[in-house]
Amino acid sequence: EMLGNFSFGDYFKKDAIEFGWELLTRDLSLPKDRLKVTLFKGEGGVPRDEEAHLFWKAHVTEDRILELGMKDNFWAMGEVGPCGPCSEIHYFQGDHLPCGEEAAGRRCQGVECECDRWLEVWNLVFMQYDRDDEGTLNPLPAPCVDTGMGLERVTAVVQGKLSNYETDLFTPLLAAVAGRANRTYGKDASDDVSMRVVADHLRAMTFLVADGVLPGNEGRGYVLRKIMRRAMRHGKKLGIKDAFLHELIHAVVRRMKAAYPELVSHEDSVSRVVAVEEERFGTTLKQAMAIFEEIAARVPAGGVVPGAEVFRLYDTYGLPV
Repeated sequence: EMLGNFSFGDYFKKDAIEFGWELLTRDLSLPKDRLKVTLFKGEGGVPRDEEAHLFWKAHVTEDRILELGMKDNFWAMGEVGPCGPCSEIHYFQGDHLPCGEEAAGRRCQGVECECDRWLEVWNLVFMQYDRDDEGTLNPLPAPCVDTGMGLERVTAVVQGKLSNYETDLFTPLLAAVAGRANRTYGKDASDDVSMRVVADHLRAMTFLVADGVLPGNEGRGYVLRKIMRRAMRHGKKLGIKDAFLHELIHAVVRRMKAAYPELVSHEDSVSRVVAVEEERFGTTLKQAMAIFEEIAARVPAGGVVPGAEVFRLYDTYGLPV
């Protein structure tokens, strides 16, 4: 769930930086000595972000400001169109986390490293240019601020967790899934993966259906159908034989209704839509297994099911490869 501060031709870098820093350090009480910021150093003919550097110095010392290149600190919508430098805030989670660089005998690269010791919690995109077909950057008449700030990620940081799934946004859903599967979360790695898949997809399908999306064979309806069926398959991996997702919809509503009261009025209809899809998939799966058995009977021992048949079973019937 994406949050943040957005401005469309109103306030720009100074206020955006101040608002982000204020929320993290004052309202969420993240210690300032565990935060570092990055800005665009200038590259490929695009100038350094002097303004962001100036405004950040009002909040952090120079040694906590890093300057990175185009790959990390410049955002573009595409080859042409709106673009601009960005400025990130990173949170230090601790040296106790594993680092691939150190494991290979090298030093951890800090904020620039691929390990999880430093976690990006905020990304301010300063859209101030419009890039034309010739690659020229023209100043936008009304510069904008876009933000990347994940609710789950910042919740994990605030609650001292290393995974989104360990936060109180997900633990009630995981408990509901574990109870339905008669499993214990945290006991078996494979079961844990399946329970996380079900919990995540369960939340997504609840919101999608409540917003009016229905499972189908194209567009967003197809995306919904795919995640529903993936959740169903992981339920079967957990040993759940009958339809179960429509029952667990209620756990999502209980957890999210304070922020999204509209879920309560859609609760029964969402549950019905999911139940119908579960029944349909169950029927489809039986047909698919019957076809698979016919195909498998024609394949000699030690042979391979032809790719075209595998694709048909997966694409048409949703049978996992």
